[in-house]
Amino acid sequence: FLLEHHHVFFIAEVCKKGVVTVSPSRTVLFGSTVNISCSLKPKEGCSRTSNFQKLTFYQNRLRVHSQKTHLLSIQVSNLHLGTTVFVCKVSCGGHVESQVCGADISVGVTPEQPQNLSCSQLGEQGNVVCTWDKGRDTHLYTVHTLQLTGPNNLDLEKQCAPYHDDLDLGMSLSPASPEANYTAKVVASNSLGNSSSLPLVFSFVDIVKPLPPSDIRADFPNLLANFCTLQWQDRGPVVLNRLQFRPVHENAWKTVHVANSGGRYDLYNLIPFTEYEFQISSKLHSVKGRWSDWSKSLRTQTPREEPVGTLDVWYTVDDLEGGLQNVSLFWKNMSMSEARGIILGYQVTIQEVPGDSLAVPHTLENLTSHTHFAVVLPQNDYVVAVSAVNSEGSSSPSRTFIPRQPRKGRTDLWLALASPQNILAKPQGTDGIGVTWEPPHEAAMLVKEYLVEWRALGTGSSPSSPVNWRRLPTVNMSAVISEHVKPHVCYQIRLCALWGDGAGCARTWADLTSKEPLTGPRVQNATAGKGTATVTWDEIPAQDQMGCLLHYKIYLKELRSQSPSHIFEIPYEVGNTTRLIRGLRPGVTYVLWMTASTAAGEGPRGNERELSLEDTPEWNILVVPIAVALVAVGIFSMPRVRAKVKSVFWALQPQWYNQEIPDPANSMWAKKYSIIEDEMQLHFQSLSNNCTNSEEPETLEINEVLPKSAPTLQETHPSCWPRDHNLHEPGRESWLQVPKPFEVGAEYGVSHPSTPASHRPEKGQVTDPYRAMGSGGPKAEDPGSHLRAIPVDYLPAHIDYLPSNLDYLPSTAAGPPEDSELQGLSFSIFPKGSFHPLICGEKLTLDRMGLKMLDNF
Repeated sequence: FLLEHHHVFFIAEVCKKGVVTVSPSRTVLFGSTVNISCSLKPKEGCSRTSNFQKLTFYQNRLRVHSQKTHLLSIQVSNLHLGTTVFVCKVSCGGHVESQVCGADISVGVTPEQPQNLSCSQLGEQGNVVCTWDKGRDTHLYTVHTLQLTGPNNLDLEKQCAPYHDDLDLGMSLSPASPEANYTAKVVASNSLGNSSSLPLVFSFVDIVKPLPPSDIRADFPNLLANFCTLQWQDRGPVVLNRLQFRPVHENAWKTVHVANSGGRYDLYNLIPFTEYEFQISSKLHSVKGRWSDWSKSLRTQTPREEPVGTLDVWYTVDDLEGGLQNVSLFWKNMSMSEARGIILGYQVTIQEVPGDSLAVPHTLENLTSHTHFAVVLPQNDYVVAVSAVNSEGSSSPSRTFIPRQPRKGRTDLWLALASPQNILAKPQGTDGIGVTWEPPHEAAMLVKEYLVEWRALGTGSSPSSPVNWRRLPTVNMSAVISEHVKPHVCYQIRLCALWGDGAGCARTWADLTSKEPLTGPRVQNATAGKGTATVTWDEIPAQDQMGCLLHYKIYLKELRSQSPSHIFEIPYEVGNTTRLIRGLRPGVTYVLWMTASTAAGEGPRGNERELSLEDTPEWNILVVPIAVALVAVGIFSMPRVRAKVKSVFWALQPQWYNQEIPDPANSMWAKKYSIIEDEMQLHFQSLSNNCTNSEEPETLEINEVLPKSAPTLQETHPSCWPRDHNLHEPGRESWLQVPKPFEVGAEYGVSHPSTPASHRPEKGQVTDPYRAMGSGGPKAEDPGSHLRAIPVDYLPAHIDYLPSNLDYLPSTAAGPPEDSELQGLSFSIFPKGSFHPLICGEKLTLDRMGLKMLDNF
């Protein structure tokens, strides 16, 4: 490249063959036209004829123009700002070119007027330094010269170094003449022209910048935070000071101007136990002049004082068994300005509100270092007071009323109506979760404020789990939750309308953003039933849910089957981890798994479990009847039980249900002993005649044989027959005593007809049913037929079929029946007579027995 300060070298070494000329100048104003010519020196051209000699111009290495000649000229316009290099080359009929000469053309602009000229002097001993704005770039070599004139024939001119916009004059103004005026200006010049700034007139007071104050300190007399004495050391004849201070955790400064302070100033109303930052600057004149730089910062902490303000307290209540409730209290940390010291703890006081004004309320006090407190209390109304404590004292207690759950005199329906309505929560972009609601239907005018509470789902209800809340005025019907909200986390949001002595709350769930769950629910147990299955699973860990779960899906696929899976969708409910599934095929083995879904989609499947359902349930219907039948067979196989049951059944039958007693005359016994019966009839007639003639009748000896064991049951119905006052005690009813049957030769008794099966003989026994029957058949018109229900032992004597020869009777008893308790038990609806055996001296004759029985009838 060809540069200006290399012109001599270029001419001597490069331009041996020719010359390049530029007109009007090698430095031109932007937008000018330039003429450039290239000519060869004598004997420097080609050795051949001119027809083979060619000259070419290159502009910044790009071919511009070429011609077969000894002199080549071109005209160039629209050159760019800066330097452009032109080179001329010659060729002699071939491709090889040799350089003839070249020229660089500089394109620029004239200097602009320098602006914003200012001069300053640091302290009394500092040098004067001036600065200015040069304006646009000229693209040419430009010189700036500072000219200063003043008293005492001061005339100073000093040139600034290239590419600099400030200049140290190397001199200082004397404070002896603080009001003396000085004039300064800057001249900028280059090859195209020059320009001067406006003159700047100043004095010592105007340009001198004092040094910043030093040795700053802060004192707190009597350790009072609201009174601080700030002291410093000025450096020079300072008239005005400027103080700025702030708490270190804040950005905004507070500024105070102090005139003629003498290096001391008192500050008031500082925040106790707060670290402050202080800075001071100074000035030589109250109106004119420049402020010094800020001093080095002083940081100090104000003394402690007792806390101010009240804590923001909130609570949750969980009902427990036995009339108890778990009360969890939460409160927010105080700000530094409120704490006014290190908070050592929190004083919690819980006082019961008794229903009786005369009762002494129970009080619980506790000091905790946490911002939460939990206690189990009986269900009642309570007032809670919480205050912050530091080394200097405690804050005013924050009082909160906790009503009984639910409030006395208020139903759950009233609480629902007193809660915010139509609460809706959804993501608000990346800013947070937006919550909207409508005022309560009831007690809307009583609402003092709204409170929005949110906590991450899965943190539980432990007092230490983070709970966040914000209070809002009643005019707000929406809020954006942006604090302590993370993506892919489900939050339980509770909105409460607060009034004087209670709150009505409604809740919902929302997340900022969601993704598919990382894992699926783990099936803990699957119990098969009759076409049903009960499935129990574990909740997905909170860190794997990746947002609010919307529903579960239970998949049931038949084992070794190509049929599609059965899918059961279950809406998600917090704490509900059990589901009963119906409509499954009995006797089928299923493979079961579960998935969970958020708004972003369905997550992966959980573990798999095999579930084998019971076979067709019809056989189960027969189990109970078969079991009952087997038990019944086993019970009735016992003779003792069978006899009891039969006797009870027969005893419960009505009297009219029994069949007519068959005619004894048709029996085998009657035919076999007909002759004996005729003889007995004749003998009976003979005895009757003798009794009529007052003769001694022929006696028939009958020996009474008493049974060895004849327990009896009293009749449950009193007899309706006429009583014989000679046989019964006066004033007592006659209760029938029925003896048990006994062995052959003993006195015979027959059970009541209403219980024919109560004395059914065992195997090998024969019982004669006709022993006590009259001679008339079932259809005989015998006047005594209405006495069929009367026990045979007490039939009247005129019934004449009782045999006298007892030796011919068949054996009937091998022993008494097994059930001795029900022997003789009768439930007949007809009355029975109560007759005692007739005893006539030592012997009982038939004529006496017959007459006596007729008397009874």
